[in-house]
Amino acid sequence: MKHGKKYNEAAKSVDRTTFYEAPDAIALVKKIASAKFDETVEVHIRTGCDGRHAEQQIRGAVVLPNGTGKTVKVLVFAKGDKVAEAEAAGADYVGGDELIPKIQNDGWLDFDVVVATPDMMGVVGRLGKVLGPKGLMPNPKAGTVTMDVTKAVNDIKAGKIEYRLDKSNIIHVPVGKTSFAEEKLVENFNALMDAIVKARPSALKGQYLRSITLTSTMGPGVKVSVAKY
Repeated sequence: MKHGKKYNEAAKSVDRTTFYEAPDAIALVKKIASAKFDETVEVHIRTGCDGRHAEQQIRGAVVLPNGTGKTVKVLVFAKGDKVAEAEAAGADYVGGDELIPKIQNDGWLDFDVVVATPDMMGVVGRLGKVLGPKGLMPNPKAGTVTMDVTKAVNDIKAGKIEYRLDKSNIIHVPVGKTSFAEEKLVENFNALMDAIVKARPSALKGQYLRSITLTSTMGPGVKVSVAKY
């Protein structure tokens, strides 16, 4: 993969053989971010899990103390008094059956997170083929299938992120923007790592966290020491 001039310049500042402590890695990622927009700071965690086994799957959510720096649009599937509750909580869109053709046929996907009350999962299930591949399907483990619509919407708006294994058993998540103060990024990173460490599957034998890499949207990866985790 060919990289641009800015990337190659930034890469010179990173010692590929060094495993940095998290605060040092974050400081370096901020320093070498050179894009003209406010880049996202991402964490990529390679695990020793085998996601093909259900008991080694990892999926959950954590509220980052300082948010993600991104405005998140929330769609809530609800009925009855839960509709007004979702609207009052600040959901961007609230609806039911009438949204199915809009999403299925018109390709409407102007939202980042989908929340549903359990009694609406029969309706939402019909959107599995559209929402599933995009990682938008509500899930009880992530707190997005719930009767407590207010808490779900508030948490998401406050900076709740979902984490899960991809097909290569890697977790990819944002922990803020390069414009954030270093200490805010460190707090977010620590909150994420606490959640990931607690999510270790009991069925897993051997090393859990193989590698941790921090990067900005356009920048090179900076390796983080896994020793303390």
